[in-house]
Amino acid sequence: MHNAASATLTLAQELISRQSVTPEDAGCQALMIERLKAIGFEIYPLRFGDVDNFWAVRGSQGPLLAFAGHTDVVPTGPETHWQHPPFEPVIDDGYLCGRGAADMKGSLASMVVACEEFVAEVPNHNGRIAFLITSDEEGPAANGTVKVVEWLEQQGEKIDWCIVGEPSSTAVLGDIIKNGRRGSLGAELTVKGIQGHVAYPHLAANPIHQVAPALAELACTEWDQGNDYFPATTFQISNFNSGTGATNVIPGEAHIVFNFRFSTEVTEADLRQRTENVLQKHGLEYDIQWKLSGQPFLTERGTLVEAVVSAVASATGTQSQLSTSGGTSDGRFIAPTGAQVVELGPVNATIHKVDERVRAEDLNKLTRVYCQTLRNLLA
Repeated sequence: MHNAASATLTLAQELISRQSVTPEDAGCQALMIERLKAIGFEIYPLRFGDVDNFWAVRGSQGPLLAFAGHTDVVPTGPETHWQHPPFEPVIDDGYLCGRGAADMKGSLASMVVACEEFVAEVPNHNGRIAFLITSDEEGPAANGTVKVVEWLEQQGEKIDWCIVGEPSSTAVLGDIIKNGRRGSLGAELTVKGIQGHVAYPHLAANPIHQVAPALAELACTEWDQGNDYFPATTFQISNFNSGTGATNVIPGEAHIVFNFRFSTEVTEADLRQRTENVLQKHGLEYDIQWKLSGQPFLTERGTLVEAVVSAVASATGTQSQLSTSGGTSDGRFIAPTGAQVVELGPVNATIHKVDERVRAEDLNKLTRVYCQTLRNLLA
């Protein structure tokens, strides 16, 4: 396996050295396309707005297994804080270091090399293999996977199984496979009061005082109890802003930003209605803007989950656990089409941090896991 191992790390380093800070792709996709073309993939470059995406497919009939991922990375922060320059990948003490090593250029390299190995081994495989790659996952996610999925629907193309390369693992590679994600519903709330002098409160209406009991009630509400797959829905205030900057002025408005991470036990409409009922009960004059970032999705145990769990066990000896924890991912755009979706990638301890890194050997193992998954589903 030594050659394949070094092939993965070499490709990962080539990808990391391209400064693809979202929504820039910086040539990462061209590199992947070149490798996929060489093993018989048909390539469809798909640019929407300022975002590069591509769809690549090999095979002409049968069930479709898609690898999904993103070439964009988050900004590095001050590069002087990094032990090694973030876009000059090095292997240090067994770790591949660089921005994107874990999220998610390492996974992309493993996917490509796994396909190269599998196609060499089973050139006339069953079914079809595809790649759905974007450079707009870390940003607004408006011109990336969501648009590619719309394009696929227009082509009448259906994904049966999808593996998203997000870094899902916690302590060791493959210990956690995400088989779903919670929904994310955000809101910006403005509560209107009447500005005045703190010495004459009877001539003013303090929006902070007015909204505080409502927020306290929302913060201690039990929205649901979760279920076998999802933890209970949570409500969190992420920002509260009010005041003129002067200590002797009662403000005229208060601005609050909050977010729900919700299970399949409630709907977006339930959460909105119940929240507004509380605001109205407290007699607030308010304006609220809601933004749904993603519906919850779930892939129950079935063909894909079993194939991936078994591939992890045979390639690494690890027994995977299924989880729906964490933030949102592009899986939220793919699951509604009817695809079975899982996320499987390296350990996520350093993602978005300074000195992002991943065990070099984990990427070699990940290649073996992806290759074994291909065998389980398409050989």
